[in-house]
Amino acid sequence: MAASVASAAPQAFSHGHHIFVYSNIRTNQVVYSLTRSLKNNLSLKQLPFLGKKTVPAALRKDLWQPLCFLEFPSPTLGLAAYHKLREYRRLHELSYPLSAVTETEGPFKGQLLPKKKRGKVLMNQKANSVADMAAVLLLQSKKPSAEELKKADRKVRKDGRPLAKRGLGSQASAEVYTARGSVEGVRIRWANILDAEYAETWPAAVIHDGLEKHRYTAAWPPAPPLVANDEEILEEIRREEANEPQGPENTEVKAEENVVGTDGEDPSKRAAEKLPMAALPDTPRPTVTA
Repeated sequence: MAASVASAAPQAFSHGHHIFVYSNIRTNQVVYSLTRSLKNNLSLKQLPFLGKKTVPAALRKDLWQPLCFLEFPSPTLGLAAYHKLREYRRLHELSYPLSAVTETEGPFKGQLLPKKKRGKVLMNQKANSVADMAAVLLLQSKKPSAEELKKADRKVRKDGRPLAKRGLGSQASAEVYTARGSVEGVRIRWANILDAEYAETWPAAVIHDGLEKHRYTAAWPPAPPLVANDEEILEEIRREEANEPQGPENTEVKAEENVVGTDGEDPSKRAAEKLPMAALPDTPRPTVTA
C-alpha cells in the first residue's frame, strides 16, 4: 500500500506545477500538455483543421519532440498560464493578420496564398508560442489592479456556501488574482536555449535552463516537495512503512536457516546425500587406457 501511495503522490502534486510543450519537427505545430507524455485525443483537439492533411489521424512519437517545459511554484499559477496559452493559441488561429497569408512577391503579389501554403503558414506556431509564454509570465508578474481585486471579491460568496469547482465564479478563478504579482520560482527548461530569443522580453525573475535529452518525451523534472496540506498522505506512508518488516532482519533469519537447518542438521550434508555418486568429489573415476 505504501508503494502505491508513494508512487501516486508525485503525479498528484505535479498537476499544474508543470506545462510540457511539444513541437512538430516538420510543421512546427505546438501542443501544450499538463502531463509528461502526450495524450492522443487531448492533443489532437488543439490542432485546428487548416486544410487537407493538416491534422493527423494520430500523433507520431518520432515527429513530436519536447520544445520546453515550464515549472511553477504553485498549481494555481500553472493552470492559469495553461489557460491563457490556450486562449492565445486560439487567437493566432482565428485572428491572424492578412499580411501573413498574402503573396509578397511574384506575379500574384498582394493576393492570398493558395490553401496549401496558407495552411503551412498557420501551422507554424513555434515563434508565436514562445512569445505567448513571455506575455503570460509578464502578465503574472504584474500585481492585479483594483478592478480585478473587486471582481475577485464578488466571486466569493458572502453566505459561506462552497464555491463551484469550475466556471466564472469558481474558487480557482478568484485565487488567480490574489496569486499574481510575482513569478519567483518559475523556471523554463529549453531543449534548445536559442528558442527563447523568439520572445522580445522576459521577466527578470524567470530562470532559463537547459533540458536533458530524452527520447520522445521531456525529461521528468524533480517532484515538488510535499506541502503542509499533505500531512494525511505523509502519515499514511509512515504508518504503512512502520507495519512492514525490515529487510535486513529477514535476510539474517534466512541466512541462519541456510547455515543450520530447522532440525539442527547442516543443510550441505543433506544436499550431498541427494547428489549422484559421479558428482561427489571423493568418488574415484575410472581411467581410460588406449
